[in-house]
Amino acid sequence: MDTSENRINIAVLVSGGGTNLQALIDAEKAGRVKSGRLALVISSKPDAYALVRAQEAGIPTEVVSKKQYGSEGMEKHIRRLLEMYGIKLIVLAGFMSILSREFTTAYDHRIINVHPSLIPAFCGEGFYGLRVHEAALQRGVKLTGATIHFVNEVCDGGPIILQKAVTVSPDDTAQTLQKRVMEEAEWKLLPQAVSLFCQGKLEIEQDFVKINE
Repeated sequence: MDTSENRINIAVLVSGGGTNLQALIDAEKAGRVKSGRLALVISSKPDAYALVRAQEAGIPTEVVSKKQYGSEGMEKHIRRLLEMYGIKLIVLAGFMSILSREFTTAYDHRIINVHPSLIPAFCGEGFYGLRVHEAALQRGVKLTGATIHFVNEVCDGGPIILQKAVTVSPDDTAQTLQKRVMEEAEWKLLPQAVSLFCQGKLEIEQDFVKINE
């Protein structure tokens, strides 16, 4: 039986509305985050609606901004909070700051990110939010999707955990495509990947992720 004593503490790092955070909150409530517990939400912006979502769910929140701490100070403060809350898994859910090599190395294979495309397509520096979907539409692709991956020092370059394809409609705008990718892929894959991690079912083999069922 899952008890709070044997569940892995999860921190979610956010910067905006927190729709992926909400997907995790809903999944945990439904019992779909096996062996894991949302223990902390850290926002880089004090007015992020994700903070409201976390507070309504009874999850502790912290605000750590670059404006307040500077880039280096921000990461140091985040690390102090992660230690304070006993965090074992970090989820980047719309977190708009690139983490340093020092930070990602300290939490090697313990940080996961959701990216709104099928990596290696439309990823890397400058590809975030609506920009990803605009690029997909400009390229004329028929399929896009979402990717859950481990985070390393290369932007969107860590080992892939899960991917799901989503069909692009001829009349799509960046906004309608973004919504479909969220609903059909991101909100389903992220809780699944978190649950797999917390259950110890993800194994790294030469930079590839093997899922042990």
